[in-house]
Amino acid sequence: MVNFKELISVSLILFSVIDIVGSLPILIDLKKRGIQIESGKASLAALVLMTIFLYGGEALIRLFGIDVQSFAVAGSIVLFLIGMEMILGIRIFRDSEATNSGSIVPVAFPLIAGAGALTTIISLKAKYQVVNIQIGVVLNILFVYLVLRSSDRLGKLLGEGGTSVLRKIFGIILLAIAIKLFKDNFHLIVAPPAVSPILPK
Repeated sequence: MVNFKELISVSLILFSVIDIVGSLPILIDLKKRGIQIESGKASLAALVLMTIFLYGGEALIRLFGIDVQSFAVAGSIVLFLIGMEMILGIRIFRDSEATNSGSIVPVAFPLIAGAGALTTIISLKAKYQVVNIQIGVVLNILFVYLVLRSSDRLGKLLGEGGTSVLRKIFGIILLAIAIKLFKDNFHLIVAPPAVSPILPK
């Protein structure tokens, strides 16, 4: 049953985590490199990936022997490298010569349906009904689609200077998010298991 209070909460949480507006400088930069971004394809791929994780994400990653914390740490490293690209103006990720499409990688994953969004979806299931999470995902993907469709127009509106400033600002924010995601999950991986004390007889 749809609960509008839950739906608003879930939608706002996902909006903050996905942060497609913050990814706008990355999208503009990808297009400048000649990488084609198909708005519909990227949005649909992100929707499918997020829906898969909603219904079977934890079971899926555990099938490969990966825990949620390790998945989040891996995603934080990718986000960190993207943030470094934005701030320093360097290129870490090299585009494949076989394709000029970036709709799936890195747009659908990890920019839209990144480790942060996917792990958030899994954690939301502990507090909210699945139907409300699913609708929240769909609403956010619709907004993502509109931003992707308007990225060229928004880029022209901001201009070179505005895009450069935004890129560095959001690069720093992305680094902070990546570090927090890493910090929140890394210690759970390396922490030794609790050992019950052996009591003397």
